[in-house]
Amino acid sequence: MAREFQRGHKAKISDLTAGTDLYVGVQISGPGLTFDISCFGLDADERLSDDRYFIFFNQPKSPEESIQLLGAQSGDTESFRVTLDKIPPRIQKLSFTATIDGNGQMSQVAPGYVRIVAGGEEVARYPFDGSEFSTERAVMLGDFYLKDVWRFAAVGQGFDGGLDALLKNFGGEVAEEEPAAAPQQPQADASPGFAPPAFGAPGAPVPAPAPAPTQGFAPPAPSPSVHSAPTIAAPLHTPPGGTVPPPAAPPQGGPFTPPGAPPQGGPFTPPGAAPQGGPFSPPGAPGAFPGQAQPFGGGTQLAPVPPEAGLRVVLTKYSEAPVGDRWTEQNPQLVRTTLTKGANILAKQGSMVAYQGDIDFAHKGSGLLGKLTGQLTGQGMALMRCSGDGEVFLADEGSHLFVIRLENEQLYTSARGVLAFDEALDTEIRRIEGAGLPGGGLFSMLFSGTGAVVVKTRGLPVVLPVGPATYVDGNAVIAWSAGAQAVTTTSLRLRRSGYARQTQEAVNLQFRGAPGNFVVVQPFEV
Repeated sequence: MAREFQRGHKAKISDLTAGTDLYVGVQISGPGLTFDISCFGLDADERLSDDRYFIFFNQPKSPEESIQLLGAQSGDTESFRVTLDKIPPRIQKLSFTATIDGNGQMSQVAPGYVRIVAGGEEVARYPFDGSEFSTERAVMLGDFYLKDVWRFAAVGQGFDGGLDALLKNFGGEVAEEEPAAAPQQPQADASPGFAPPAFGAPGAPVPAPAPAPTQGFAPPAPSPSVHSAPTIAAPLHTPPGGTVPPPAAPPQGGPFTPPGAPPQGGPFTPPGAAPQGGPFSPPGAPGAFPGQAQPFGGGTQLAPVPPEAGLRVVLTKYSEAPVGDRWTEQNPQLVRTTLTKGANILAKQGSMVAYQGDIDFAHKGSGLLGKLTGQLTGQGMALMRCSGDGEVFLADEGSHLFVIRLENEQLYTSARGVLAFDEALDTEIRRIEGAGLPGGGLFSMLFSGTGAVVVKTRGLPVVLPVGPATYVDGNAVIAWSAGAQAVTTTSLRLRRSGYARQTQEAVNLQFRGAPGNFVVVQPFEV
């Protein structure tokens, strides 16, 4: 039975199938809409550094044929064959995209899907419909990406600017050309270049994927819509073993018009020069008074907002981070854990800020870390158990978060410094020898086994090597290695009167241990 994905879900390909020869089918439709479906082969920086890995109907396969366009079949609008073990190492991601050919928005699309078939059996499906989108004209539907192993992600992220914004997102340089009066045939000796698919009229059937001449494409008829103007995208990096192809030849019948130049029929005005017919006015000059000539030669029209300034594009840099292992640091203040059935976590109550999938949250009852222990030791925690299949995002008042992974190891922490941990870890309360700390801080938590502990700090911490005389304020210590012995000590040199609103003597922790041990200290006292 196929595993159904929701937007944002990710999984290892090996968890879906043992095969590497995969069929990827895309079904997308809408009333009066036609679509161009493509695959971008991206490098480790998620850039199209080699345009031979832009797979569309005018370039239906990659050089080694690891990615092939198959065309419409089996109920799919478009389909691809992907042979994972033949993809060259420099290609780290395959992004399957759909672009509206003509007018329309992705909010108009009918229910569709991206599916993966292996060995004749469908193993994964990401269903979507127009309710997931609004004014977008291009959308990234799903990704294959390499992170130790190949994985699949249901993306569902769109771009209002259409193909232009999509190409810029992948590192292409987009230049607008003036539409020619009539379509011109490309020059016979023109060098092949990176050209997006030629768009047909709205409602026209999607052409069958067949090899086409290597020349560029004829620009469409003039249209007031910026989306119908032809675009040429050049890769930012030189393809391995070759050079960047030269840009497409200018339209027949007129000189080349550089980006930003005036329309054909007038001289080129350099940026900052005075427009024809009027004196130059510096930026910021006041507007004209009644009866006064307009500045900048009269009535300068403001340029339209570029499509790359759209909301979704601006927010792209905050997109969900690719899945690492079970725990992923989304940013310095947010961590994500990927849950599967039977692999639960325990987290501080109230630390969940978002989740995706089928997740159950339950109060962790009393026990080792329960109410009684917490009252006696000061190390109790109000915990919740997170279980199910999906992703949970955790944070705590903007604290800095660090995922510490244990491999049959031990780690001591203060309960105040713990945000979450794998339930499979063994936990134990240990007594710290010596004089007591205020608030019952005589005890620490010991984590043992294999799993992860998410530690939180106020500000960026420092990790100190344990020496013969290492002292740390008991309220600033966060964690320390199991080989370090901690004892409490009352400092005779530093008194609590040195701290605001305190009059008692300062109680510090002294750490002892063999070389190689450490203690983590935060720049904040709780």
